[in-house]
Amino acid sequence: MEPLFSIITVTWNAADVIAPTLQSVRQQTSRDYEMLIIDGASSDDTLAIVNKASIASLRVFSEPDKGLYDAMNKGIDRARGRYLIFLNAGDRFADDTVLARLALLTADSPGVIYGQTQLVNNAGTVVGKRHLTAPKRLTADSFLKGMVVCHQAFAARRDLVPHYDLKYRYSADYDWCIKVLRKSPANAYAGREPIISYLADGMTTRHHRASLWERFRIMCHHYGVGDAVLHHIAFIPRYLKRRLGHSANKQ
Repeated sequence: MEPLFSIITVTWNAADVIAPTLQSVRQQTSRDYEMLIIDGASSDDTLAIVNKASIASLRVFSEPDKGLYDAMNKGIDRARGRYLIFLNAGDRFADDTVLARLALLTADSPGVIYGQTQLVNNAGTVVGKRHLTAPKRLTADSFLKGMVVCHQAFAARRDLVPHYDLKYRYSADYDWCIKVLRKSPANAYAGREPIISYLADGMTTRHHRASLWERFRIMCHHYGVGDAVLHHIAFIPRYLKRRLGHSANKQ
């Protein structure tokens, strides 16, 4: 019998951050899941930590890959669950009941189940809210406002998902979410309480400018150049507000 959820975690030399991710999965009150570790042939203690995690439904694959999104595609191909959740190394479920709460929303087979995200540091301490709030009603056009739902807080029905487009190095998840939403018959909102604690130092964070340029190209592809330009003009006040906030926090 297939599990309800496939939790896919991509790792590469993630020994410093993987333990909280594993713990958050192991502590879920719902057991209707499998966890896949898609490892890129780590040379540190990542696999040793993973193999000691005591997760009964864990499957581990370790081999060289062509980067994050290539590894995610391998996860898609190997997943058996009805819904896919991509939980990056270092990220974690916000509490022990997240999967149980999401399971309650699967009765009508929504294409996407999604929710809110909070930011945490390496110690797991909440350091703030995500700069974008997931809307109560989600469609593909919602992503004209940017990545309104964090990728980790976006559980997609496996029969709807494509592979990630490997021509995008940093923002293939943005393109992927739009494609899934275009195919989704309906989507289910998990409510105001966060479902994901996001480690505020991901690959997109470290390559912010390159990621934004890719997102602009993706937006042009899906919505047209005119809408992409207009919405990026609208992003300027939000960007300046965030920059001013960062500067104030450093003082």
